[in-house]
Amino acid sequence: MRIVVLGATGNVGTALLERLHRAPEVTRVVGVSRRGPDRAGAPYDDVEWHLLDIADPASTPRLEAILRGADAVVDLVWVIRPNRDRALLRAVNVVGNERVFRAAATARVPHLVYASSVGAYGPGPKHVAVDESHPTTGVPTSHYAAQKAEVETILDRVQAENPRMLVTRLRPGLIFQAAAGPEIKDYFLGDLVPGRLVARLRTPLLPFPAGLRFQALTAQDVAEAYWQVIAHRAGGPFNVAADPVLDAHTMGTALEAKRILELPMGLFRTLASLTYRARLQPTDPGWLDMAAAVPVMDTSALRRATGWRPTTDAREAVRLVLDHLDGREGLGNAAHRSHSPVE
Repeated sequence: MRIVVLGATGNVGTALLERLHRAPEVTRVVGVSRRGPDRAGAPYDDVEWHLLDIADPASTPRLEAILRGADAVVDLVWVIRPNRDRALLRAVNVVGNERVFRAAATARVPHLVYASSVGAYGPGPKHVAVDESHPTTGVPTSHYAAQKAEVETILDRVQAENPRMLVTRLRPGLIFQAAAGPEIKDYFLGDLVPGRLVARLRTPLLPFPAGLRFQALTAQDVAEAYWQVIAHRAGGPFNVAADPVLDAHTMGTALEAKRILELPMGLFRTLASLTYRARLQPTDPGWLDMAAAVPVMDTSALRRATGWRPTTDAREAVRLVLDHLDGREGLGNAAHRSHSPVE
């Protein structure tokens, strides 16, 4: 099998390269990214690399050529930083992903696998798990959620126009791995918060948004999900997350807190808004709006279709990233990550 992975140097892309290297059925792995890995070694070796910016309209002919002959294409393309440059985010996340979808159709790719997100879902329940039929309307005050929902609508159109192309979309919860600690810190805390201050965090008192419940898993487990849908040629949308659902109690356990102080989400949102506007950190309050609104997901469809099971529980996934927020190496994309809180 020849598998093409777009966004292959990121959090999930790195884990997926590792998984594909272990699959005897995969004879050729093709990696596509804007700049490629900035270091040699596993899992970047034994990959056919193509440097390509899908936000560039001129990239289409070359993209089609790269995708032609692939048995499956995994589209992991998404940028989060610079968070304030909404034009760039849209050029990559919305316009760029549509370019990938249409290039895959033109290249007659038999199986397109797209990285969606729990963020594509509209507001839903926190104590009853929803299946994949829950509306993918996003959360309007979150640019991430709104774009994820818009891209799903675009994919619906491309799929309807190309019924012979099998389309799979995975909707995972938060995705963590130890190596991504520095990257995740850059994304959401910026450079003004010292990594050593938050790494290996244990706290006797945990302030936590009242009612917040969310899901997570490791990058390795979501990479396994990508491989399983390819190996089983499983089409359709699939929710992906590990147990348990994370809330004040489970997060308190993970952080060894002796006391949990549940406070209104509005207080956390106000703090995020003030520090974001002051350019002290790069995360706008829309991220909290999304976390507060999206539903808890039922992951049984993926388990039935492929036999997928997570190997690491959600609490350990959180601990893995928290314990490595001050890591020095990280993923092979450090040279082209944004650090500045002004972005």
